[in-house]
Amino acid sequence: MGDSGRRGPGEQGSGADTLSFSWPEGFDSGPVPGGPKVVVLGGGHGLSVALQAAREYAGSIAAIVSVADDGGSSGRLRRALDVPPPGDLRRAIGALAAEASLWPEVLEHRFATGELEGHTVGNLMLVGLVDALGSITAACAELGRVAGALGNVYPATMDAVTLRAEVAGEIVDGQVAIQQAAARGRVRAVQLLPTDPPAVPAALGAIMEADQVVIGPGSLFTSVVASVVVPEIRAAIALTPGRVVLVANVAPEHPETRDLDGTDHLLAVLEHRVRVDTFLYDRTGLLSVNEAFVFEHGVMPVGADLGADGGGRHDPRRLAKALADLQ
Repeated sequence: MGDSGRRGPGEQGSGADTLSFSWPEGFDSGPVPGGPKVVVLGGGHGLSVALQAAREYAGSIAAIVSVADDGGSSGRLRRALDVPPPGDLRRAIGALAAEASLWPEVLEHRFATGELEGHTVGNLMLVGLVDALGSITAACAELGRVAGALGNVYPATMDAVTLRAEVAGEIVDGQVAIQQAAARGRVRAVQLLPTDPPAVPAALGAIMEADQVVIGPGSLFTSVVASVVVPEIRAAIALTPGRVVLVANVAPEHPETRDLDGTDHLLAVLEHRVRVDTFLYDRTGLLSVNEAFVFEHGVMPVGADLGADGGGRHDPRRLAKALADLQ
């Protein structure tokens, strides 16, 4: 991968991934004066950890979030109101909320009884703002403003999408269904339905302006790959002058990544034609990495201490140090 396939600004690719070069500014001012412009892509709890890490060293932050979720509160709201699933967007806004703010706790508060059982305050606020303002991008911007978010949060696509993958030789549709089907075999060929959903222009602008693009960590196929297979997003990643860093998970996720080691995590992303310059992994974690094999695929392997005490997840401060050291 590396830089071998990159094109100059303004050039169009010959395949399905094409990119318009007209977009609004993708960044607001950020937490660390003079720090790099950092874009983080993914979804779920892994994206929240990466955003917490970015707050430690980034001059400005943009989160680009998968909107393929179809389970839990997000799935219920998506089906009932025909809106993009708000859950991962809510988590990202909470991770960037102002320091010492009550907003992370407020956004994550989940109702335990009644008709709202299972829904979070943040999910309901976002879908209410979509209804009032007319778009999920405007809703994220307004909730981010209210929460004092230290950065911008963008959905990866303008509309909700359905995740499709091949699992054990069968076509499976839906994020939850793919996660469950992974117990039967390897997940491959992840794509979105519709196949060419429009990306948010400001998200593309943020990627093109970035000094560092961070992909992951998180659920490998249903969050990480789901966020980067949007054709325009993938094209912007291929063209950005910034360094593209894939952050490996520190432990397997069953059943989605059963029997996969750290090297397999990287190969899964490369198989989806996504550029990766640096593969950052936990050198003391449970997922082994063959550095020579990674290097042979045009990617620089970098091992660091990333895991939290007790194992199984990333420590945001350790991840922040490792990412800052790559600048």
